Amino acid sequence: MTTYALTDSWTMTRRELAHWARQPVQMIVGLVFPVMLLVMFGYLVGGGRGVSGDYIDYLMPGMLALTMAFGLEGTMLAVTQDLNKGVIDRFRSMPMANGAVLVGRSTADMLQSAVGLAVMIGVGHALGWRANGSMGGFLGAVGLLLLFRFAMLWIGIHLAMVAGKPEMLMAVQILVWPVGFLSNAFATPASMPDWLGTVVEWNPMSQTATAVRELFGSPGGEPGHVWAAVVWPLVLLAVFFPLAVRRFGRLSR
Repeated sequence: MTTYALTDSWTMTRRELAHWARQPVQMIVGLVFPVMLLVMFGYLVGGGRGVSGDYIDYLMPGMLALTMAFGLEGTMLAVTQDLNKGVIDRFRSMPMANGAVLVGRSTADMLQSAVGLAVMIGVGHALGWRANGSMGGFLGAVGLLLLFRFAMLWIGIHLAMVAGKPEMLMAVQILVWPVGFLSNAFATPASMPDWLGTVVEWNPMSQTATAVRELFGSPGGEPGHVWAAVVWPLVLLAVFFPLAVRRFGRLSR
């Protein structure tokens, strides 16, 4: 039974990967957009209130975390399009494991996220950023970033099924921006008004960014945030993964 489910999930993953070959522009835009943000904030806006040392060293880990929070639009759009075209209903009528469609979609997204993360790290290296921590710290930071992405992905899948229609996604996508910009990606919470700094510090993305800075050996890293960067995504997954699976199971009822 497990082999059957894995085979069906991999089939759905291959379907999503095939879309990349037929529609490469969407993937390219998804890779280029965070690079543009990095260059814009690093060299055009820049400054980083409350940041000591080289701003790029502080900004880079925050931008990596921001990249993991953004870019869900493609996944959400694909889910709503499949819903409205009846594709998911056809899949559900086939003898395949229940949930293989969602697993395939999430696997393809995680592969694209890993590629995007590698591109961002390469661009950061070209701009002069270096990870000063150990190799174990580097791998741990990458793991935390992908864990955060995985949690955000299932939030996106659930919200896409709640929205139901592509035209409703705009309202849902607006919710992603506060998560990204009400964070410590660009400036330290200490440089903000007290109430805003408190909100920023509680933002799950800020916890991931701070932990990643610590593991990379970058400015702004603080001890004790790694556990929060693990717990927050797991809590989000515990809430939204079952909600998404339950919603998917009720689609044709």
